Amino acid sequence: MQHALARFYEFLDRPITGWTRIALVALVVPLLFAFAAPLWKISLRAPQYPAGLYMDVYAHKLDGGHGGHDIEEINNLNHYIGMHRIDRAELSELDWMPFAIIALALLALRCAAIGNVRMLIDLTVVTGFVAAYSLGRFVYRLYVFGHSLDPTAPLTLAPFTPAIFGRKQIANFATESYPQLGAVYIGVFMAGVAGLTVYHLVAGRMAAARAPDRS
Repeated sequence: MQHALARFYEFLDRPITGWTRIALVALVVPLLFAFAAPLWKISLRAPQYPAGLYMDVYAHKLDGGHGGHDIEEINNLNHYIGMHRIDRAELSELDWMPFAIIALALLALRCAAIGNVRMLIDLTVVTGFVAAYSLGRFVYRLYVFGHSLDPTAPLTLAPFTPAIFGRKQIANFATESYPQLGAVYIGVFMAGVAGLTVYHLVAGRMAAARAPDRS
């Protein structure tokens, strides 16, 4: 058992392959592209709004459709049901997300330059944590918006969770919420890093199986 653990720790300190280093550098490109495209889109449709209302959530900002006017119109509608205003100040997650993306890019470049298997595993774990935390905070924020309604609002509506993924009917509004190109860019980075890690773990396991037992 101790010999197996020693071999495993030795494997963790092995340098990653050359093509893995190149792949990590390449994966930084779509990660940085996530700044240029929305991560998520939330849209609303109703008979009185045939063209629909929508807003795009970027890694660093909130952008409304129709020249930015849709966010104000959505907030006017939300006022009648007692929902908090949706604005950049309310979405505090967008304060740290740019730093998280830049940090992941720097960690990937560091791993590409001087990395070993241990650093590659660490990069995968950190990437997964950032993605899970970001999605969790997004879901939590939508929950809070829909469950913190002002009881003195002109219209009374039962607390609800806005659409997180897919389509949901709320009163006479059909709401839709879907990931966008920015989320795809981050997903490419995540899948690439995870794939490289799995490759090294599988290759290391196969190499260990072929190695003679020195116990």
